Amino acid sequence: MYLMEHDEKRERITAENTLLISARADDRDARADIFLAGSLGLSRTNIQKLIKGGLIKAGHKAIRSNYRLRGDELFAVEYQPPQPLKVEPENIHLNIIYQNDDFIVVNKARGMVVHPAAGNSGGTLVNALLYHCGDLSGINGCIRPGIVHRLDKDTSGVMVVAKNDDAHVDLSAQIHDKTAVREYLAIVHGTVKEQSGMIKTLIGRDPKDRQKMAVAAKGGREAVTHYWILERFPCYTLLRLRLDTGRTHQIRAHMEHIGHPVVGDPKYSPRRHGFAIKGQALHSMSLEFSDRHGERRLFTAPLPEDMTEIIEKITG
Repeated sequence: MYLMEHDEKRERITAENTLLISARADDRDARADIFLAGSLGLSRTNIQKLIKGGLIKAGHKAIRSNYRLRGDELFAVEYQPPQPLKVEPENIHLNIIYQNDDFIVVNKARGMVVHPAAGNSGGTLVNALLYHCGDLSGINGCIRPGIVHRLDKDTSGVMVVAKNDDAHVDLSAQIHDKTAVREYLAIVHGTVKEQSGMIKTLIGRDPKDRQKMAVAAKGGREAVTHYWILERFPCYTLLRLRLDTGRTHQIRAHMEHIGHPVVGDPKYSPRRHGFAIKGQALHSMSLEFSDRHGERRLFTAPLPEDMTEIIEKITG
């Protein structure tokens, strides 16, 4: 058996992708998941998944999630490192609004995933972009080339993608500094009373559902959403929203927080609606930023047909 020793991490790597981690006396009483996460550079969530799968053993016995160290164990961790994904260009239709040597602006369709991930290596915006324009910035690696900001799978509308690293750095800085302006349209449940408002909270992972975000009393990251009413309908409201920050699911979580979840949202709106839309009625309406010559650029995408049909139905 081939072993390679790393004294600092107290681990040995076998040819069978089993990691052998030794505990010392001063590790006694530590939680195994915390100890192993620190030793391996993995998250506690990943370690707990390995424990639940019976892939971590002390001696020859699989440990439980509440295992505490004695201080003299040798842990055997069966761990397959994630394999790098190979992203291939795909001839997928894109609604290209504009492009130059620095960036490409698209009107992303609802239902399109932005970039590949484990179990979903094809059919994404990145696959399509690699086919249609080839060169993309490499700052975010081979899985997310050019991706400066994201839209959720079931959110449609304007996105900008960087074609080179200089443009990527510049665009990312504008989003971080709030000089890039991102505005959305949303159809939400209920009648929003205030004509305009600002929602400022902390947002973090929902402790009850790790696939959702939630407003947090502490421990989250600041999230700021501005909104204006465009039209009120019986039982629904059409909103224009502007983001100061770009947290995951920010608009969706904020709308749920104020009691007006986005129509059709599968994660944040359990209410039935009876409309044909597949996903949340949320659309990236416009994006404004400066190009590398300092000229302000404004790109817009019209309200998609599925949201137009909702408005026609509730007003007809």
